[in-house]
Amino acid sequence: MSTRRHFAIFTTASLPWMTGTAINPLFRSAYLAKDGDRDVTLVIPWLSLKDQELVYPNKIVFESPLEHEAYVRHWIEERISFRPSFSIKFYPAKFSTELRSILPVGDITEFIPDELADIAVLEEPEHLNWYHHGRKWKNKFRRVIGVVHTNYIAYVKREKNGQVIACFMKYMNTWVTRIYCHKIIRLSGATQDMPRSVVCNIHGVNPKFLEVGKLKLNQLQNGETAFTKGAYYIGKMVWSKGYRELLDLLSKYQSKLAGLEVDLYGTGEDSDEVRKSAELLNLVVKVHPGRDHADPLFHDYKVFINPSTTDVVCTTTAEALAMGKIVICADHPSNEFFKRFPNCRIYNSDEEFVQFTLNALTEQPAPLTDMQRYDLSWEAATARFMEAAELNLPISESRIHETSKISLPTFLKTRKLKQSLEDASVYLHQALSGLEVTRRAFGAVPKTLQPDEQLCKDLGLALPTKKKRLKLKLMTG
Repeated sequence: MSTRRHFAIFTTASLPWMTGTAINPLFRSAYLAKDGDRDVTLVIPWLSLKDQELVYPNKIVFESPLEHEAYVRHWIEERISFRPSFSIKFYPAKFSTELRSILPVGDITEFIPDELADIAVLEEPEHLNWYHHGRKWKNKFRRVIGVVHTNYIAYVKREKNGQVIACFMKYMNTWVTRIYCHKIIRLSGATQDMPRSVVCNIHGVNPKFLEVGKLKLNQLQNGETAFTKGAYYIGKMVWSKGYRELLDLLSKYQSKLAGLEVDLYGTGEDSDEVRKSAELLNLVVKVHPGRDHADPLFHDYKVFINPSTTDVVCTTTAEALAMGKIVICADHPSNEFFKRFPNCRIYNSDEEFVQFTLNALTEQPAPLTDMQRYDLSWEAATARFMEAAELNLPISESRIHETSKISLPTFLKTRKLKQSLEDASVYLHQALSGLEVTRRAFGAVPKTLQPDEQLCKDLGLALPTKKKRLKLKLMTG
């Protein structure tokens, strides 16, 4: 094979759903392809019109994959300074209202031709493989890298029988990532530990935020007033995203924080309750609908308060730092990456939260150095990704260390045994994921072993043959 590498980046969401697994893989694709020495394909879910209406905001829907692709390309081109050269493909998917997630339909490995199957990047590898029934990823691709975005264990623990479900999910996540991935990258220590994993923040920020930061720095250096507003927080308006912690702190220390004004921006299921709780405080806490963090409305705020401890790596914290703001956040594994920035004030107690907040309102932010600005960029994130995934080495060198301390015959015997055990594990997973009764029992959308007629029509796929349909009917009962 040519030394030119091909990256196929599979993810679990797509714009206009403004979620991390839609946005970050899109930026990753653009920056991996930026220099022109790599071929990159972004593989994103295609939903039927009915599912689009459930998922996408502001009544945005697409009649065809071409229309959807045009929307995605326009969005990314507005946010970067170069023309992205990656390609986009769609795989069939369904939206699970129970899991509030998009799930693949059929064998999505088929959407990359065998001759281009080099490196697969699975954004949310556990999510993509819970119900995977098809070709083994590691048999098709030379290298399979999983990127863990979400702490699913923390989420399911809040559900009914959460501890039991969390225990099962932890095992399932470990199982599918072990058998389908060569390497796992966890964005922070806030995620579940996985086999063959490394912790590394491989995300950057939209370049527009760094431009705002440069503008604010110039204003400060020229003696101008760069920040005319106080404190704010932005995030999906659900209690679990830090709103509970923030309002509890503000309520408990109202007298010490007298005069503080905080603006909250977000939309979500708990918006009404958050608004009512804010109105009970003596402090001025205004609740606003959600906005894009890049909106000029946010440029003049000086202090970003983020008490959330449910994020893996908080994108809005990185964006606030890039804009030159002071950030106040909790001591938590999700914030470990940000400790290197002088404008990030990490509190370990309620008293520290109060003191840091009062200090931030009277201080000026420290100017970001060129290196700090670079660390927040997608160029740096891409370099970290290549290193963490061990993709900077020639194909044969990434495993040399495995044989360096043991004899070759011993190594080959051990490797053969491991491979046999893994093949048996894959066989078991494939057998279970191929039965409709098992799939349904573990939360899969009904009849998603193969795309239905509408998805096939939308994507121009051949309908299953009569023989295949009969086999599926027997499997699904």
